Amino acid sequence: RACGVRGGARAGSFTRLRAPQSSCLPPSRQGLVFSPFRPRDGGKRLLPNRVFTGIVEGKAEVSCVDEGEEFRTLTLQFPGGSLDRAKVGASVAINGTCLTIVEVLRDTSELKFDVIAETLRRTNLGDLVLGDACNFERAARIGDEIGGHNVSGHVHTTASLCEQERTGDRNVRFRVRLGDPEYAKYVLPKGYVAIDGISLTVGEVSDDEGEFNLYLIPETLRVTTLGEKPVGGIVNVEIDSQTQTIVDTIEKLKARGDL
Repeated sequence: RACGVRGGARAGSFTRLRAPQSSCLPPSRQGLVFSPFRPRDGGKRLLPNRVFTGIVEGKAEVSCVDEGEEFRTLTLQFPGGSLDRAKVGASVAINGTCLTIVEVLRDTSELKFDVIAETLRRTNLGDLVLGDACNFERAARIGDEIGGHNVSGHVHTTASLCEQERTGDRNVRFRVRLGDPEYAKYVLPKGYVAIDGISLTVGEVSDDEGEFNLYLIPETLRVTTLGEKPVGGIVNVEIDSQTQTIVDTIEKLKARGDL
């Protein structure tokens, strides 16, 4: 198969409801969500407009990169059995970034994704080269356990791993520095954050520096790419939407003098 780049420089029952459109979903699914939550008064059930849980299923490997002008097509090879439900138009989170499948190659256990300039600019997907590993999670289905937190796959910023330390026998502490300090106000101790698509609990926070700690157990290090990330490595960050809503609402109320 010809390929544009081979390595080189890094460049219960359920209610159907209407919801805001999401660009990472195919047209046939845009605006539709399903909710398992039923209020006690028997009214309509509500579900946050999210499609991932932050529980990474495994690691895929970059097998081909086709470069275009402010555009690239990534071909990723997945572990055996990972593509049972894969089809064109379905959503997969790659390093926490919601992408749409454009081609399924079942014989080689590969999927293709088109990635536009804005995504390449805001995430670490533009840095991927042949042979790199990346985290993946398929979109959640109705009835799936929400083991992490609600994740949209819309990355807010990137961050660098500025420090790594072994704690205890096998656990690891990562010190993370946000690329855009503007988002530091949404990162709170014991709050949620998605790092390369992984649902994690925030440790200590240094607001002034835009830095915070993450404590990782051996299973997270084994299943995800964080076990291989060096100091200085870049990760994608998606802040928790509920935290963002609360912080922004309080700021607006204070600005109006209502608090």
